[in-house]
Amino acid sequence: MDTISVNKFRDNLKSVVEQVVSRHEPLKVTRRAGEAFVVMSADDWEREQETLHVLQSKSLMQQIADSLETHTRGEGYTPTDEQLDEITGI
Repeated sequence: MDTISVNKFRDNLKSVVEQVVSRHEPLKVTRRAGEAFVVMSADDWEREQETLHVLQSKSLMQQIADSLETHTRGEGYTPTDEQLDEITGI
């Protein structure tokens, strides 16, 4: 994660925010007399929140583990070629 001072952040607010949004990379902003903070796009924030929700859910994590085990054994669901084309958008 890149870091920038709060002064540089303030002086270049528009371009810095555009970079954060277009690169999908958070930016740490440091302050001399206070705690640092992080700037990230709203889309990235929502994705992070969804990931945290899944990771904190025992039942969802169990479903993922069960699915991985089934896949590893080669016993999982296998879609038809037509279904695969629909899934991949081809």
